[in-house]
Amino acid sequence: MSMVETEFLVIGAGIGGLSFALRAAEVGKVTVVCKGKLLDSNTAWAQGGISSVLEENLRAEGDTVEKHIQDTLDAGAGLCDEEAVRVLVKEGKETIDDLIARGVCFDEEDGGYSLGKEGGHSERRILHVKDTTGRAIAEALVNTAKAHPNITLLEDHFAIDLVTSSRLGMVTDDRVLGAYVLEKATGKVICFRSDRVVLATGGSGKAYLYTTNPDSATGDGVAMAWRAGAKISNMEFTQFHPTCFYNPGASGVEERSFLVSEAVRGEGGILVDRHGRDFMPDYDERGSLAPRDIVARAIDQEIKKTGANCVYLDVTHKPKGFMKERFPFIYDNLLKYGLDAEKDPIPVVPAAHYQCGGVLTDLHGKTTIRGLYAVGEVACTGFHGANRLASNSLLEANAIARRAFDEIMRLYPPNKGTMPAPEIAPWNYGDLTPPDELVNIYHNWDEVRRTMWDYVSIVRTENRLRRAAFRLRNLRMEVRDFYWGYRVNYETLELRNLVAVASLMIDCAQMRKESRGLHYMLEYPEKVDLQKKDSILRRF
Repeated sequence: MSMVETEFLVIGAGIGGLSFALRAAEVGKVTVVCKGKLLDSNTAWAQGGISSVLEENLRAEGDTVEKHIQDTLDAGAGLCDEEAVRVLVKEGKETIDDLIARGVCFDEEDGGYSLGKEGGHSERRILHVKDTTGRAIAEALVNTAKAHPNITLLEDHFAIDLVTSSRLGMVTDDRVLGAYVLEKATGKVICFRSDRVVLATGGSGKAYLYTTNPDSATGDGVAMAWRAGAKISNMEFTQFHPTCFYNPGASGVEERSFLVSEAVRGEGGILVDRHGRDFMPDYDERGSLAPRDIVARAIDQEIKKTGANCVYLDVTHKPKGFMKERFPFIYDNLLKYGLDAEKDPIPVVPAAHYQCGGVLTDLHGKTTIRGLYAVGEVACTGFHGANRLASNSLLEANAIARRAFDEIMRLYPPNKGTMPAPEIAPWNYGDLTPPDELVNIYHNWDEVRRTMWDYVSIVRTENRLRRAAFRLRNLRMEVRDFYWGYRVNYETLELRNLVAVASLMIDCAQMRKESRGLHYMLEYPEKVDLQKKDSILRRF
């Protein structure tokens, strides 16, 4: 096993990881490891935009920072950390200024930014780059990072596990020492030694059968932090995006998960049933612009009530050319499936979209392990509460990355040098023979995702959660056998993380005996004031 020293180790290359890396590179050497390609992140897949109240923007007249704060608190269903909400929303301008300085060009109109509106927002405050905002942000950050001499970007490097002092037997000094990383091309394991490690691995949408997320979203950061002994919080709150394209002729599950941005509803799209009836006013006075948890449950109930396969998002009343101009990416992709959104309603279903819980951190991204920080979707700062307000995630990731860098510079500046550490042992794993049938790994992968979709989805019951927990216990044992009994490969490592994260979701869901935000229990349909607290788990 080779050892590589680096002053800062960043695991993940989305907006959070690269925003941090670009700051840290001004004071030291930064290594960024990415399990796939640099643009395979949740950031790059984000269509909608980034929310921020900018007073100098002429089209923001009537909006205020306080309104944005209240919309965020309302969407979070009473579980937001109000301090986190106030701090991060107020730092919105810094986030926009930072992204513009990195090369992001947000759409403009009438002397100011072109602002969109999405579900849960009381005003138009969403900055965007057409309907590929995340891609524009990711490309700008990647290009800037590539040009920086102090940043080393390593694609196709899979972080296996964190190295901590407690892992090496130093139980009185729980701090991070680095991470074991698999170089996928060679199969070699490298230990990156660093006292300053930032998790920016994104979410866990691939734990579900239907998701808007890229294949990389397997909850790796949460699983690694959990195994290292960090506190994990609120994993029961998985946000389901209400409007993903439903293709009845699809040959595989992935084809029916193409995201149709919430911004389409913000620009006047209406959810209707197969008869063309606008059903959302039956569920919420805000209609199709209600927060995502309400809309997703409404669609789920309509589908179950009517026996239909989907509902429809109707934009046929908009002027000709509107969709192609405002949402070219969505419009062109729908055309590939033979659907012209200007003439036909778009068939849609909900799909797993965003992880609102994660590794528990403070407002500086600091976890419960010294020297380990988490930013972006992998982290739980308290900002999103029980349900994320649309387009708040890119704002949070950038803001926490800035704050994490400031905190690390205060506590662990590179000029203090690296803290003394014991010799790090090689990564310990099974190494007998390759699996006889790799198909068994793929079968387990599929079983995890189907179990989560069937039993831990939009509407839950105690019985469904018990069944899911039973199935996941068996799967964990099978994955453990693969891990220790065979020469471990990338697929086994990723499946190990997926099973771990799915189990955490179920454990947290079983702890919460109420319905709040994204967690809806048929036995407990109401919020309970005594349960207005975070679900926290820690491995001992």
